[in-house]
Amino acid sequence: MKLVRYGKPGKEKPGLIDAAGKLRDLSQVIADVTPEQLSDKALAKLAKLNTDKLPLVKGKPRMGCPVANVGKFLAIGLNYADHAAEAGMPIPKEPIVFTKAISCIQGPNDDVMLPKGSVKSDWEVELGIVIGTEARHVSQKAAFDYVAGYCLINDVSEREYQLERGGTWDKGKGCDTFGPIGPWLVTRDEVANPQKLNMWLDLNGVRMQTGNTKTMIFGVAKIVSYLSQFVTLKPGDVICTGTPPGVGMGVKKDGKPAPVYLKRGDVMTLGIEGLGEQHQKVVAFKA
Repeated sequence: MKLVRYGKPGKEKPGLIDAAGKLRDLSQVIADVTPEQLSDKALAKLAKLNTDKLPLVKGKPRMGCPVANVGKFLAIGLNYADHAAEAGMPIPKEPIVFTKAISCIQGPNDDVMLPKGSVKSDWEVELGIVIGTEARHVSQKAAFDYVAGYCLINDVSEREYQLERGGTWDKGKGCDTFGPIGPWLVTRDEVANPQKLNMWLDLNGVRMQTGNTKTMIFGVAKIVSYLSQFVTLKPGDVICTGTPPGVGMGVKKDGKPAPVYLKRGDVMTLGIEGLGEQHQKVVAFKA
């Protein structure tokens, strides 16, 4: 299934995308796509619905984050060998873990706002994992049993805040609007192999990132198992898993660094095979 939440911010309704690609309303079946609806049992119940009998949603409403009430927004850094190389950093021996503030979460096509004083805001197309069952000290072999599904994420990042202001990466990762998620939550039964998905990102119509999840250093099973050793993963938690090369920080011209950073009016378009697309306009800071 492809589960969605649509409507104005804070007033989203639950829905699903049917086999014909049409948006159907789920609000007569469930109140929202909450963590409680992400267990295998709850998803199996939704999967049995006759989608043809669900109300069609007219027009093209705004899409929100496909999961309500996200508790934790965790992330893995430098998880593609070629991205680590472009960043000039060694390949990590263990996953690099940081957090994105849940207050940065927004819909997949909402505007991305530059933070006040930002000079190095950047893009990162990433595979997102959504947890469906509480995971604590789980093995890699069992890790997929705790995954509800997958989604597309743009891990927007302010590089000066992240790398030049001391301390951890978190301060450059959780700015308002820096967490576009969606458009869909695709349940794990529809993603045959999460380590074989093409991914891309365009800036103003120019291809910047092209990659595939097969080049991840630490795969989905490793990430879920690893994180569960340090923190209990709860239903509805979201994990972004790293980005392939092609971020603005790594742009070179004639072999020399020539970074490109986001500015007002830029448009980012990104996608992952089977997980949909996002479109974001970059806007200036406003209080």
